[in-house]
Amino acid sequence: MSAAGSTPAPGAAKPLICLSGVEKAFAGRPVLRGVDLDVLPGETMVILGGSGSGKSVTLRHIVGLLKPDRGVVRVDGEPVQDLDEDELIPVRRKVGFLFQGGALFDSMDVFDNIAFPLREAGWDEERIAARVPEVLRLVDLEPDVARQMPDALSGGMRKRVALARAIAVNPQAILYDEPTTGLDPVTSTTINELIRSMQRRLGVTSVVVTHDIDSAFKVGDRIAFLCGGRIAFLGTVAEARTTTDARLRAFLEGRPHEEFGTC
Repeated sequence: MSAAGSTPAPGAAKPLICLSGVEKAFAGRPVLRGVDLDVLPGETMVILGGSGSGKSVTLRHIVGLLKPDRGVVRVDGEPVQDLDEDELIPVRRKVGFLFQGGALFDSMDVFDNIAFPLREAGWDEERIAARVPEVLRLVDLEPDVARQMPDALSGGMRKRVALARAIAVNPQAILYDEPTTGLDPVTSTTINELIRSMQRRLGVTSVVVTHDIDSAFKVGDRIAFLCGGRIAFLGTVAEARTTTDARLRAFLEGRPHEEFGTC
């Protein structure tokens, strides 16, 4: 599936998600050293990087699960880094989050997992009963899956249910944390196709964190490569494929981390 041709032209729209000078350290160890990244409305931005490079840390800053030590994070123009949990609620309704393991509630069936954010948003039960099968169909699952428990589902089905939950409240953006990790190649391809389908059918903005090169090239409009706590490369998929940047080239070719060069 080609990812070409759907990216808004730079400067054509204000960023929906913007990180400016974002720094974050844990126990004195710097992870993000000044991340600058604009994600445009309707595009799929893929964040690539090695293990421990700060990809998931970057993602969690967007919805306020982590607060930067320095810098600004904006969603739809609003700075979110200083918001408390109550103030973050409307922001999180704009941004769905697909966690790496799906993060389904094992004590709830599929229906109640998907209904959870809808109830939190104040939807009545009649609207919820109509919405759950609707979003299940959007992720290519039959409505009768709704009464199954998560532990009865395959890994791919759990990912789809988690995606259905993420899109239930009609977010403007979806964040995907390693969406194909632990899946077989066929299921991974299905998830990649769903990511592109969500962009095409719902018009959502997507940020996909992954170390899966094949997935990145299939779903991405633009690629951001995290190295040394900063965005070391930012460009289209075509530009990433033909890059002469030694750090990204080494990563794409699977060469040892020390060959990335100085970031």
